Amino acid sequence: MRVGVSTFPTSYSIDPALLARRAEEMGFSSFWVPEHPIIPVHTTSPFHGSPDGVIPDYYAEIVDPFVALARASATTTTIKLATGICLVPERNPILLAKEVATLDRISGGRLIFGIGAGWLREETEIMGGDFDHRWGQTRDAVLAMKELWGQDEAEYHGKFYDFPPVRSFPKPLQQPNPPIYLGAWAQGNVFKRVARYGDGWMPSRSSPEEVRAGRESLVRAVEDVGRDPASIQVLAYGVAADRELIRAYEEAGTDEVVVRVATADEQRSLAELDSIARAVLT
Repeated sequence: MRVGVSTFPTSYSIDPALLARRAEEMGFSSFWVPEHPIIPVHTTSPFHGSPDGVIPDYYAEIVDPFVALARASATTTTIKLATGICLVPERNPILLAKEVATLDRISGGRLIFGIGAGWLREETEIMGGDFDHRWGQTRDAVLAMKELWGQDEAEYHGKFYDFPPVRSFPKPLQQPNPPIYLGAWAQGNVFKRVARYGDGWMPSRSSPEEVRAGRESLVRAVEDVGRDPASIQVLAYGVAADRELIRAYEEAGTDEVVVRVATADEQRSLAELDSIARAVLT
């Protein structure tokens, strides 16, 4: 069972380059950072990550994920570097394709492109996304990016994005593209989406039982489109640093779990990382 770590890096927390390097030295498999370019001052969208539904202040304070991961790439050599998650409907896919390809290149082919459609309506709409059709917009963007990554002269004609032949370089080091993991709960068409254009499913705050049932549905969806289920990864995101719980995820068919390191200064973050490593890696 692979174990990765995630964190919400800010201007006052540990340098992601230091945290990623120490995580690699300890034997963690991956290093994940999230994305929220903005948090609107006034929102009505429900937040499921806290008992009172209040969005934590640090959600508005996290740094750009691609800059953070690029910095982390300079101090590491083997650990996977991952977006957890990139909010695709809030970005231009042509620019995003270049950022993804550039990071994959400079990191030596270590990027995992974790993506999602977002849960915060007000944020999505301010950033130009179509919240009610955000997964359709995400699919369109991913297909457009795959064209940009795979063709020297790429064009795309979809519902949300439409552009004539263009040249866009560099191409990703990982071909045909860095693995694309969809961050979503086991509901709706998530498994069909993974089967059609993804390489992994990464549910957050889902129990081992939910992951087990989801994996079974995912296998059927992948087989329905003629793909090999063994080529699809399942990653449980936001798991507690508990050895028995991680073993339960493994028995449920999870390939990797990601444990979170709290947003804190260098001393406290490294101490927590050390504690997590003792709990789940030794």
